[in-house]
Amino acid sequence: MTTKLAATSRALPIPGRRSEWLTDPKTNLLSGIVVALALIPEAISFSIIAGVDPKVGLYASFSIAIIISIAGGRPGMISAATGAMALVIVPLVAEYGTGYLFAATVLAGLLQVGFGYLGVGSLMRFIPRTVMVGFVNALAILILLAQIPHILLTGDDADSSQLQLNLLFIAMGLGIIYGLPRITKAIPSPLVAIVALAVAAIVFDLQLPTVGDMGSLPGSLPVPGLPEVPFNFETLQIIFPFAVTLALVGLLESLLTAQLLDDLTDTESDKNVESRGQGIANVATGFLGGMAGCAMIGQSMINYRTGGRTRLSTLASGVFLIILVLVLGDFVAQIPMGALVAVMIMVSISTFNWTSMRPETLRTMPRPETIVMLVTVGVTVLTENLAYGVGAGVTLSAVLFVRHVSHVVSVTSVVDPDNVERLYDVSGELFFASTTDLVHSFDYDAVRVKRVEIDLSNARIWDTSAVVALDAVVDKFAERGISAHLVGLNRHAERLHKSTTGRVKPGH
Repeated sequence: MTTKLAATSRALPIPGRRSEWLTDPKTNLLSGIVVALALIPEAISFSIIAGVDPKVGLYASFSIAIIISIAGGRPGMISAATGAMALVIVPLVAEYGTGYLFAATVLAGLLQVGFGYLGVGSLMRFIPRTVMVGFVNALAILILLAQIPHILLTGDDADSSQLQLNLLFIAMGLGIIYGLPRITKAIPSPLVAIVALAVAAIVFDLQLPTVGDMGSLPGSLPVPGLPEVPFNFETLQIIFPFAVTLALVGLLESLLTAQLLDDLTDTESDKNVESRGQGIANVATGFLGGMAGCAMIGQSMINYRTGGRTRLSTLASGVFLIILVLVLGDFVAQIPMGALVAVMIMVSISTFNWTSMRPETLRTMPRPETIVMLVTVGVTVLTENLAYGVGAGVTLSAVLFVRHVSHVVSVTSVVDPDNVERLYDVSGELFFASTTDLVHSFDYDAVRVKRVEIDLSNARIWDTSAVVALDAVVDKFAERGISAHLVGLNRHAERLHKSTTGRVKPGH
């Protein structure tokens, strides 16, 4: 009886916020280790891009991951130093040095906290589904393209004579990643692949590119301190533009990643809490000597694919990262890059939305939506910047939406039985883009009565452009000696029309 009750209690879901930490701890801890191993070479690479010491990216990755696991709004999402943020700070570091980088990171974090309190997370609803699909597909392509130098050994220091062995290691890694789950799922297959290939490379002394080739690993924890910059208005002028860009790019990538994980896990996260959490993490990181960071889509997908769902997996990635670097640095430095490339290829394949590119899907999907998705993918891949791609997709979606809505204004008319007046019925959205269609929808010269009534019960007046258009319609009838009257205005439309009619003219 006791055993049965114990089994039942273990099966019950963990209530409230505890479930964000304690659900399936073994799987989440192991997933955190996989993510930590994958974070090391990327953090070093992003540091090199930014022109700073590798420890700057590694310190940022471990501190952001730990802090966001507590302060963030999306359990299971991985945040650390990223390529998008590294690209923003390149000119700042080149001209002013790392002190200004740390100051800009702190300021960016403060801005993100402010944006979170302003409710910037609610803006996610304005990003269409087709843009999200394009965003995901572009991400998958970028992840794969980033592996090409490591696959073909085309880097400056790469030894092309080891190409066949490198390809064999990548193939072996993929074989373990996809084959092991058919036997057991007790341990994440990417972790097994990384450890097995690392041991093989060390035992047989294979001269393959390793994590250590990417850069040196730090030997101590970061020491908190103030950025070494003058605390004056001139410094603020220098760092403010970079801080604003960092804050916006970081929030865009973080909120899009949170939305993606929401969809994959069928759960909902608090985007405003996530915005504030990103800010808190960046403020702390700036004081710890790290660069600004945000959510990492690729690493978050690794976490998701290896079973990480809770805050514990995010915390574990940060904790294990610093343990691996400080305690197991010698072993980690010998991990062949081919093992990590195999993991990233798996992430790329699983991230891409293959359904969106099926011929039957493309045939049935409205053409404008397909165009938006392809533009989002194209701009993102060409610029290697997810923010640019999403911006282009959202802008194009808005233009296409306005174009569509502007052509759905309908005007019908009938003459009353006594042939005294003509009754017009207007339906649709009346705003700046639909006013031309509205004005030309009336048959002014065909009217043979002295009075017309324009019923707007089924129309919505959005702006002063619509008021000007209605005034123009009334004036055109008046020029022909016909009295035109507007009826059926709702409260909003009547208030807008009353306050602006006759006061706003076209072009003024």
